[in-house]
Amino acid sequence: MFKVQVRFALLALLLPLLLNATHILKDDILNPKAEKLVETMADELLSKTGINAYVVATNENFPERYNLVAYSKKYEANVSKPYVMLIFAPNALITKKSGETGRVALIPSSQELASLYDKSDVMDATIDVIAAKDKNTKEDKFNIGVVQGFSELADQIADSRNVEMTTTLPNETRYIIKGLQVIVIIGALLVFWMFIFRPIYMRIRYGKTK
Repeated sequence: MFKVQVRFALLALLLPLLLNATHILKDDILNPKAEKLVETMADELLSKTGINAYVVATNENFPERYNLVAYSKKYEANVSKPYVMLIFAPNALITKKSGETGRVALIPSSQELASLYDKSDVMDATIDVIAAKDKNTKEDKFNIGVVQGFSELADQIADSRNVEMTTTLPNETRYIIKGLQVIVIIGALLVFWMFIFRPIYMRIRYGKTK
């Protein structure tokens, strides 16, 4: 009798953990490899920061301006706070006029969590892969996009907590963009120097006038 009680007690303790073991709440898109990468990154992020990151990858055909925040509420029973939920909906309609589809949303459990990452960077990391013109199939791009976006999210949250992730993927696009930004800034400074500051400096130094 005592052994039975112990088993029930252990089951009661483990059941909530088992129910929340997966960080993929809905999966209409991901292949097994992508699923494993997401789960591995999510597990490491949770162990190092105490923050859960979830993915909802859905093929649902959401209409224009569909409220993804309200949509995320249906998964609340399956998540543990604190959390950030990445929703990827490639068939969601952006505008009727353009006919374009594909939406990405990030739903944090609090505003404090929202401050731990740059929403635009995470969305760009997801969408840039999908928008790229290459030989990858649409399905492959969806998988890569979700994994890359989730990786960016995990990296940024970890950075904000001063910990380093070892299972995330390098975001080459991010570094290329930052490099281009530096080049643009340097170019702008050179233009200002040549056409504005240098003439002023020369007039002051040599007493020249127009």
